[in-house]
Amino acid sequence: QLQASGGGLVQVGGSLTLTCLYSASIRDIDEVGWYRQAPGKKRKFVAAIIRRGGATYAPSGGGRFTISHDSAKTTVSLQMINLKPEDTGVYYCNINGGSSYPGNDFDYWGQGTLVTVSS
Repeated sequence: QLQASGGGLVQVGGSLTLTCLYSASIRDIDEVGWYRQAPGKKRKFVAAIIRRGGATYAPSGGGRFTISHDSAKTTVSLQMINLKPEDTGVYYCNINGGSSYPGNDFDYWGQGTLVTVSS
């Protein structure tokens, strides 16, 4: 349902854009987001766009990350600039929704894409 791409190895201060392509059959979306799981750590929130609520970011992003959602192309992107070593981890995209129809709730995760920031 979701396929994430765009990860890679980048030096400190570099940039990457992650893209999550989702199935066009996914409708009634309430939230699209990105999460990061650093080595040996739990998965943590990075950024999300909430229907009727706009974009929200974890403080760690510090204005360096920008999330966008193109419903026509069925993509969710995360533009990251001025990357730091602590941004290293596997990035997962997430889409949840179904609130318009009781019992139709869904919560989908992509397979993850690895971002490594070297110093």
